Amino acid sequence: MRVTRRFREGIWAGLGAVKSLWAGGGPAVSLLLLLMVWTSTALIGTSACSPPAKTLTVATSGDYAPFSHLTNNTEGPPEGYGPDLIRAYASDRGLAIRFVPFRWPSLLEDLRQERFDVAVGGITIRPERILAGRFSVPVAQSGAVVLVNNESPWQDLADLNQPTVRIAVNRGGHLERVTRARFPRARVLTLEDNGRVLDELISDRAEAVVTDTLEAPLWQIKAPKTRALGPFTQDRKAFLLPPGETALATDLDAWLMARAEAGELAEWRARSLGPQHAQPEPALPLPALLAALDARLSLMPAVAEAKRRSGAPVEAPEREQRVLAAAIESIQPNRAARLAENPTAPTLEREEERREALLLLFRAQIEAAKAVQRATLAEPPSEEFEGEPPDLDQVLRPALLRIGQQISQRVVALPGHIDPQTVRSATQETLSPYGLKDRLIEDLIVGILAVARSNQPPQLQ
Repeated sequence: MRVTRRFREGIWAGLGAVKSLWAGGGPAVSLLLLLMVWTSTALIGTSACSPPAKTLTVATSGDYAPFSHLTNNTEGPPEGYGPDLIRAYASDRGLAIRFVPFRWPSLLEDLRQERFDVAVGGITIRPERILAGRFSVPVAQSGAVVLVNNESPWQDLADLNQPTVRIAVNRGGHLERVTRARFPRARVLTLEDNGRVLDELISDRAEAVVTDTLEAPLWQIKAPKTRALGPFTQDRKAFLLPPGETALATDLDAWLMARAEAGELAEWRARSLGPQHAQPEPALPLPALLAALDARLSLMPAVAEAKRRSGAPVEAPEREQRVLAAAIESIQPNRAARLAENPTAPTLEREEERREALLLLFRAQIEAAKAVQRATLAEPPSEEFEGEPPDLDQVLRPALLRIGQQISQRVVALPGHIDPQTVRSATQETLSPYGLKDRLIEDLIVGILAVARSNQPPQLQ
């Protein structure tokens, strides 16, 4: 029998509460909670009416080394960075895992049908996936690259953008989309099985193949007489969950960020992806927050197209005020939990200062979002989402709400001692694709720094 979502969310919420109390309650409370956990475990084990133990259904492709691959002639369990991470999470949480396969072209349909609790294995954060589900904090970074034979005449990416060039790529995923966008004049050959893409280059059925900076070194071991061109994108990899898995996503993010703070994610990446990928750490609070800001802005072209279609204005002052109020209110429970866990955190008397800092950041987000919308509307209608744009009320705004929840969770984790130059350079690099004016970027930086300062313990102010 499959555990209902309401029951699952109750379990995750309960675990979160236990974690918070354990952190702030002292030895007596810790002992009491430990007894409660033992008692609950015994009751679950002896009651005939109790639901079965929680099993995490994990989807993975098995065809994308070093993120996810199969062993023992495809008969063994999935291995790689994604399966390793989710196994560690499940072990820490006392969960069983059931792995199920997914194919890249059907990933979003599997997500909509809730055929898994979480999907792992090199899944790139993209707008159409953000609309359909929710991503964890990033767990790796990569970029799309092209492999060509050493003796080929191609010296630059632009050389490949011509009708006589055949470029092979995995079908239905992020790489197919960026390949078609970067090489619109080339002949793009798509393959269902990512494991067969390299064969197209080896057998001369294609002049080039597209992979990424993490998979390319493994392909070049199999095809050593090749060279890489690029990268031509900057991508983040994360775990993908159904939109309703709020509590699981929150707990998974907390676990990943804690492992990042401890340096364990860097160690996992070094083992699975190579030592050169140990740093930077994308799951720390600042890059995780910037990833959420980036995700929000990535939906603004679709918001603009939906408004173009409906005739709705870019400016919506009343809605902006509601969004600001909801964002501030959503942080209060997180703030209360931090105060309970850490008595040296800023006192309640400073909450007005904190509220003003949050308003600076959220207002800067709104202004940046409107700038992207206006830039989109200044151009002809976009074909990014292939036909009719997503519905503003039924699809886009719920996705923006989910991202807003992530932003609220990540701002409270920002360290108060964060280096301003680090914030500036990271923000400029992350948001450079949007062509925002310097003033808008600076407003976001000021907001991030103000929130970070408000997270400082009083004695460090």
